[in-house]
Amino acid sequence: MNIIEKWQTKLEEKGIHVLIGGRESPHPKGVGFAKNRAIEQSVGRFLCFLDADDVMMPQRVRLQYDAALGHPHCIIGCQVKREPEGSTERYTRWINSLTQEQLVTQVFTSHGPTVIMPTWFCSREWFDSIGKFDESGKGVPEDLMFFYESLRKGGGMFRVDHCLLVYRYHSEAATHAVLEETIWKERVRFLEERVLNGWPSFTIWNAGKQGRKLYRCLSAANQKKVASFCDVDQSKITKGFYTYEESKINPKPKIPICHFMEAKPPFIICVKLDLTGGRFEENLNSLKLKEGVDYYHFS
Repeated sequence: MNIIEKWQTKLEEKGIHVLIGGRESPHPKGVGFAKNRAIEQSVGRFLCFLDADDVMMPQRVRLQYDAALGHPHCIIGCQVKREPEGSTERYTRWINSLTQEQLVTQVFTSHGPTVIMPTWFCSREWFDSIGKFDESGKGVPEDLMFFYESLRKGGGMFRVDHCLLVYRYHSEAATHAVLEETIWKERVRFLEERVLNGWPSFTIWNAGKQGRKLYRCLSAANQKKVASFCDVDQSKITKGFYTYEESKINPKPKIPICHFMEAKPPFIICVKLDLTGGRFEENLNSLKLKEGVDYYHFS
């Protein structure tokens, strides 16, 4: 609060009105509740989000405002600098290197929104057309849920390719309170809704733990569409089949396991990117497929 009050004085000396809101309670209602109250109290045509543990770079508001004028139905993001340097290296590289197309195609991955919440900037009109953040409280991925709802309503994403935010990593960050299983269920539901319900059949790339977990979490209708699992692990391929004993489908499904070169697209890929020294990426590129048409990343 001391920091906020110092900035209130500095800004109001420049003629910029600052409204400070808060709630005294031993039972906090969570991030979604706080953001919704702040938005209700604000009056501007545009919303620029900044978490308490992050730092804005000079020109952030101006550059994202310019981008928002050209992309009125988009959530605008930016590149970030992670602090301390070297923390979550793969995640930071992913944030900063996604192409504009991948901002759309990689929305199902475990990383979460392709335009990350601390960098969000959008028009109030677009925010209001989507609705509010979920206010269920601790453990709820309110940013991911809002992000998906924006996509459902025809929204897009745009990233300003300048580093405009210092994104701090620490053990007390609110994001650590969100259960991985909660995020997993949201992702599976959105994948089925946006992709799998429209595919007649598909292959799950990964016959291991992650691929089998995805299969088990699919609806019965989408389980029936799984033509095969594919992998590079010869021990898994030699087994020949994966049988899901707990299936509600009768008879029990027996899914073939084959080498990725023998599998047929489209694929849902349950192999993490940037973890195999480039071997997985080389295998995928060798098939000359198009992301968003022939495959989607899920892990």
